[in-house]
Order: sequence, then structure tokens, then C-alpha cells
Amino acid sequence: MANTINIKNKKAAFNYTFVEKYTAGIKLAGTEIKSIRMGKASLVDAYCIFINGELFVRGLNITEYDYGTHSNHDPRQDRKLLLTKRELKKLERKSTEKGFTIVATRLFINDNGLAKLEIALAKGKQEFDKRHEIKKKDLKRDMERIRKF
Repeated sequence: MANTINIKNKKAAFNYTFVEKYTAGIKLAGTEIKSIRMGKASLVDAYCIFINGELFVRGLNITEYDYGTHSNHDPRQDRKLLLTKRELKKLERKSTEKGFTIVATRLFINDNGLAKLEIALAKGKQEFDKRHEIKKKDLKRDMERIRKF
């Protein structure tokens, strides 16, 4: 069975330059993983924070499970990310530097059926960087149109 769940945060790629990427496990409730398997999650405003030396993702919206009961989960709660101690220390040290943040870039289900979150240590882009990126995309699109003729 092929896993087709691959939820991306396109806004993050536009607003940030990715320095390093990590794949982290997520601590989820039963109804949360069922909603993710149905493709009902959004990474639009997701970012990571450290609380007492542990990494949590904030702003990850996992819609309530349709067939859940009174024990359904809170869609916007903070969720713990699972990384090695060495990776956590490195991320905590780097994220305290000026201009760096940790953003969620992709949510997927791996071959073993586990939900994974790809996070990136990112540096914010300036306005002129964004304009340059748009200009490159437009030029590439124009070149593709010319090649078709």
C-alpha cells in the first residue's frame, strides 16, 4: 500500500531560506493519526518552540476526526516532536541566534505507517529576496513557453 499523505508548507519556502532539515517523529493521539491519514491537516502557520528543553510544534492544525467521540483531540494543541538529544541541543543552540527559527515544512506518513514531520532551521528572507524569487519563477515560465514553439 503506497502512502499518498504528503502535506507541504509552501508558504514557508517562500518566506524562509532553509539552512538544515530534520525529520522528527510526532507524539499523537489516536484520533489525530486517523485525521492525518485522511489528509486533514494544515501546516500553514506551524513553527517549533522549545519548552523545558523539549521541542514542540505550535500552529499545526489537525482537524477533528469525523467519527471521534467525546475523547476527540484539540485541533490546535502543541504537539511534542521526537528527535535525538544531540539534534535537540544543536537546534536549540542555533535557534537562539538572531534571525533563525524552526519551521515545519512537510508532514508525511513513512513506510512503517508512522507520521513524521520534516522541520527546517530557517532564516527569514528579506523583501528583495522574495522579489528576486518571483522574478526567477517568471523567467523560467517564460523560457518554457518559448521552448514549446
